[in-house]
Amino acid sequence: MQAFLDTIVNWATTTGVRIIIALIVCFIAFKIINFVAKKFTKKFQDNQKFDKTLTKTLIYAGKIVLKILVVICLIGYLGIETTSISALIASVGVAAGLAINGTLSNLAGGIMLLITRPFKVDDYIAAQGEEGVVEDIKITYTKIKTVDNKTVYLPNSALSAGTIVNYSDKELRRVDFDFKVGGNDPVKVRDLLLDVCKQEEKVLADPEPFARISDFGQDNGLRVTLRAWCKSEEYWDAYFNLLDRVKETFDANQIVVPYDNVTVHIKND
Repeated sequence: MQAFLDTIVNWATTTGVRIIIALIVCFIAFKIINFVAKKFTKKFQDNQKFDKTLTKTLIYAGKIVLKILVVICLIGYLGIETTSISALIASVGVAAGLAINGTLSNLAGGIMLLITRPFKVDDYIAAQGEEGVVEDIKITYTKIKTVDNKTVYLPNSALSAGTIVNYSDKELRRVDFDFKVGGNDPVKVRDLLLDVCKQEEKVLADPEPFARISDFGQDNGLRVTLRAWCKSEEYWDAYFNLLDRVKETFDANQIVVPYDNVTVHIKND
């Protein structure tokens, strides 16, 4: 019993102390790495000279690598043979690679997105049936926020291989409308639409708005197409403002907007 107690005491004063020291160092090192990464992220995000997307991804990857290095160093400090651990990690990595083929595809997709740069953080995109503002681009997935404030995570493999619509890539966007009018002077309707565009501050004068008859084959009326340009970030404001103004203008000038009518014949037997 005395020998057993001596062994326990000896282990506690040697290996036990090493384990406690390793845990404390690991905790402090992780805290420092997180703190430094946060400081660097804030510094680079506030500096317009650095790309927000690339810096966030690189800092995140660097943080993971540093934490892995800290763990490996502490394992060596505890006297555990790191060579065998490295071989074990490599074997596990191969097995995991075969098991998580989809994740590796997402990883490759993330690298392709960072190289090709079809979009960046804060861009408004549509992809995989979802659309919203890009909040973050990770190695395996992309995080977007929809207009109704939902968070959607899109796998990078699907993004890199699918169709992506970037609404923020260009400075200007065009607002398109088709108005059906009946029994009205089409020239008057066109002039009224152009006047509405002139009055709307969100609509740009250059490129100038366009309004013309686009179809004679409409039931109960003609189709008049309106096209106006605005800044990309003001698209929805321009869209709804124009709709409101057109409705008010049509009502004030007795412009008839025909609606589809259905005639029902009731047969009495």
